[in-house]
Amino acid sequence: MKFAQTLRLSDVAQSLGCRWVGDPNFPITGINEIHRVEEGDICFVDHPKYYQKALNSRATTIIIDQEVDCPPGKALIISPTPFLHFNELTRRHRPFEPFPTEPQAQIGRGSVVMPHVTLDQRVVIGEDCIIFPGVVIYGDVVIGDRVIIHANAVIGGDAFYYNRKEGAYKKMHSCGRVIIGNDVEIGAGTTIDRGVTADTIIGSGTKIDNQCQVAHDTVIGEHCLIAAQSAIAGCTTIGNRVIIWGQVAIISGIEIGDGAEILAQSGVGRSLEGGKRYFGSPAEEARTKMREMAAVKRLAEGKNG
Repeated sequence: MKFAQTLRLSDVAQSLGCRWVGDPNFPITGINEIHRVEEGDICFVDHPKYYQKALNSRATTIIIDQEVDCPPGKALIISPTPFLHFNELTRRHRPFEPFPTEPQAQIGRGSVVMPHVTLDQRVVIGEDCIIFPGVVIYGDVVIGDRVIIHANAVIGGDAFYYNRKEGAYKKMHSCGRVIIGNDVEIGAGTTIDRGVTADTIIGSGTKIDNQCQVAHDTVIGEHCLIAAQSAIAGCTTIGNRVIIWGQVAIISGIEIGDGAEILAQSGVGRSLEGGKRYFGSPAEEARTKMREMAAVKRLAEGKNG
């Protein structure tokens, strides 16, 4: 998420009651969690295991709970509770707001929004779209032209993202968006979560079947095909023209290359190269997996014989 205007390091630190390391005028232009940070962003880290990842990331300001050397060209905010202070900043710059009693969406020419659709604030719907009954679209969702969203889909719900401390789970405030390109179709009962701080993106021409789940900060390329009951975890990057058949489960934080095809009921636990066909759990190249299954079957039949 980008701030409406550039902030100063000293102002941010003082507002949180924290000490800072760096130039008081050091600029902060946005806020993002570690998976989607960009130059100018502020992020947080509160576990030694991830210190180096945060300090070496593209983020230029880091909220951290320990005294460490500040990398060149960056700034630090020393906080006893980085997660809570990060959440405080996101809530301050994009606070929770209830759905409006009167629709406030921007709806393009030729679009049809059917009865019993619920639209939150700052929703933008392009031209010639069809939104079927029962759809719920949360705030800050941007939808392109000629998009079809079938009944009871939910677009822009909160990220399933929690910080575990002392045996309890603390919710991270979701302040990202969902961006849907042109000529996308989204099936009935499908859910697409907003980014935690960045954007969940569905590329133009992509078709998503019924009852699929697309989690926070996931980026899906153009002209993909995703069949029913598939689930894609957060911060996943899927290339263009990828085909994902029914009931595929994909772990978070991986990349799937252009033109990959994942056969039904596969479980994807690592990044996959593009242009290949995959099957199984864990998913491997389909031919290899089929040969393995045939070999196991022959072995079992031999033993039984």
